[in-house]
This record gives sequence, structure tokens and C-alpha cells, in this order.
Amino acid sequence: MTNGGDGHGGGVVLRRMRWWDIEPVLALEAELFPLDAWSEGMYWSELAGAGGPRRTRGYVVAEDADGKLAGYAGLSVAGETGDVMTIGVTGAHQGTGLGGRLLAEVLADARRLGCREVLLEVRVDNERAQRLYTRFGFRRIGVRRGYYQPGNFDALVMRRELAADADEEPGETTEHG
Repeated sequence: MTNGGDGHGGGVVLRRMRWWDIEPVLALEAELFPLDAWSEGMYWSELAGAGGPRRTRGYVVAEDADGKLAGYAGLSVAGETGDVMTIGVTGAHQGTGLGGRLLAEVLADARRLGCREVLLEVRVDNERAQRLYTRFGFRRIGVRRGYYQPGNFDALVMRRELAADADEEPGETTEHG
């Protein structure tokens, strides 16, 4: 995992999500996605597939210097296709580059798990997230009408091909001001 002491992500450290992270992740999930937050059972189910030699899931959390949750992200894999399941960043860490670090880690995990492409859904009104995904090479491929329930919000479907030999994700370059 990576350390964020370079000015991007504010000294935040990324590590694999464990069962004891579910409670703080649920609290942040409810804050960020009040209408369609995941349940505790959904996270337990996802983490069940995140271990062992034939894992099909990859979940990561970001901790700040005080050991508090700063963000999280998750990936599901079926065959050679990965699906970004979720990304969330606390308000205090939004705009610091942490979302990009989490996405880069999920994409790196997709490569490790043999994916050739990664898909994701994002609410059509979430322009900030769409800009992040576009910066990382995702392209719009369709719309899922009424995907986010119970609010009945449409989802933009985005896709990114993974190059087998890519070492750096788009958007990962370090800029000094």
C-alpha cells in the first residue's frame, strides 16, 4: 500500500480493509450516500471474497495520521473484468488527491487479479467523480436508467481498458506549485 506523505492525500496511509473497518466505513457511507448506503451485510459479503488465493474482491481503506478513516474503495472481479464497487472520501480529505490514490490502488489491484478492463457506475449528477474517472482514462459507454434506488437516479456507465505493462495511472503525476 502507499503512504501519502507527498502532499497528495494529506499524510494518509492506504491498507487492506479488514472486518474491524466495517463500522467506520458504514458511518461514512451513511454520510456520503444517505439514500443508497450499503448495509453491514453487504460489506461482510464483499470482504468474504477479498481473501485467499482465489479472491474476487479488493477493498482498501485510507487512514489519517490519527488512525481515523479518511476514505475507502472496493473492487469486484469476474473473469477479466473488474468493477469499481465504491469509493468514498471524508469531507476533510476531499480535494486532497485521496480519491485518486484510492482509485489508483483499485486499478492496480484489478491488474494483479488479471483484469483487462474495469467498469464503474457513477450518478449522472456527480460531476466531480466523473472528472476523476475521466482523468484516469475511463470513458462513457452508457446509462443505466433508475440505477440508484430508492432515489431513482440514473447512472453513467464508464469503462477503462487496462494495459498489461502500465506502471503508472493517468492522473498520478506529482505536480509542485
